[in-house]
Amino acid sequence: MAKARILIVEDEPNIVESLSFILGRAGFDVDTVANGVEALDRLRRQSFSALVLDIMLPGMNGLDVLKTIRADQALTILPVMVLTAKGQASDRRAAEAIGADIFVTKPFSNAEVVQHVTRLASGGTRQ
Repeated sequence: MAKARILIVEDEPNIVESLSFILGRAGFDVDTVANGVEALDRLRRQSFSALVLDIMLPGMNGLDVLKTIRADQALTILPVMVLTAKGQASDRRAAEAIGADIFVTKPFSNAEVVQHVTRLASGGTRQ
């Protein structure tokens, strides 16, 4: 059985390294990109089981990426976990209104991230 493929969209190298390590150790095939435009390009060219998406990205922010995904018939069912330092209730409401399945704030628990991504990649949705 093939490993579930996860795309991480994050511009902070230390967080990319941490997420790649913990998700790889949990058995996922992990790809990474550092901005929203590149994320959309990758999503249109390859298939992923789930997306881990930061909100604060260079160029196109994560909420705009999420809006584009939810408006694209080919991508709309992709499970998305927003992982961000923007932890205000209004940020959570905005992300969930657009279609985030899970919203996690930084700093994050490694176990929590693995648990959420595992659930999303296996077809589970909202928390």
